[in-house]
Amino acid sequence: MIDESPLESVKSNIAIEFENNNQAKIVYESIILEFDTAPDFRSSMDIKLDDSKIIIDIHAEDSTSFRASVNSAIKWVKLALEINNLTN
Repeated sequence: MIDESPLESVKSNIAIEFENNNQAKIVYESIILEFDTAPDFRSSMDIKLDDSKIIIDIHAEDSTSFRASVNSAIKWVKLALEINNLTN
């Protein structure tokens, strides 16, 4: 078993483009609290709204925490979209 990862850190920007500015704003406002309150022991996530895009910046200490952050971010966006579709 390898004790140490060869990675010092992992950084990524994820851009999600929506049909329009309003949809992006609804999703952004639905998930911003999740990003503000997510535990950040080995990774950090920032989110910003740019017209019809949501941009998620992830910085993680290792690949495991990076994967967990990506999974969480995608899950929150997907859930917000599903709820929005149910209510429209």
